[in-house]
Amino acid sequence: MTVMTDRPHMLTEDFEAVARIAARERVGTRLEFIDGVIRSKAMPDGDHGRIIQWLIKICMQTRPGLFLHPGQGIKVEPYRQGRAIPDGVLAHEDAFVGQGDWVEPEPVLMAVEVTSWDSDTRRRDHVEKPRAYAETGIPVYLLIDRAKGEVSVYSQPVGREYKSIHIVPYGTEIALPEPVGITLQTDVLKDWVR
Repeated sequence: MTVMTDRPHMLTEDFEAVARIAARERVGTRLEFIDGVIRSKAMPDGDHGRIIQWLIKICMQTRPGLFLHPGQGIKVEPYRQGRAIPDGVLAHEDAFVGQGDWVEPEPVLMAVEVTSWDSDTRRRDHVEKPRAYAETGIPVYLLIDRAKGEVSVYSQPVGREYKSIHIVPYGTEIALPEPVGITLQTDVLKDWVR
């Protein structure tokens, strides 16, 4: 099958309408629109959800006033035509009040993804998402890879990539650079993998 990359599968507005219907019908996946292509993202399992809870707690304890907003849709890519649903976005606690399903990315300090067990997680979380988040100017991208047992911190977005990528195995301390300014003790992640 050939995928056409020179033009989007549909208009962004049409994607948003389809995504709203899918969310309302609770079809078991969340839809994203990156590089003009519709992608489905599996609903999180219990360990995935526990990792997000752990991060929310750390963020609230170390950065009062900021909140890790789980599952907030954001506009991504250079002209904000893409639509991504990170597992979490770190921003001021009231950053998205009064906005719709897809928010402007300027208040986002960090996007977080925790890998799932679906077949396209590698392409989505290691290739498409870092590129989309870098293009959008999100300062930090945190990727928790459950299959590899690694934590990756991407920072310093320039164009379509992050200039700094720091990867450590579970059990290693890792600093999330400014504007996040949090250090994670990753030992506990060993408990939330298959």
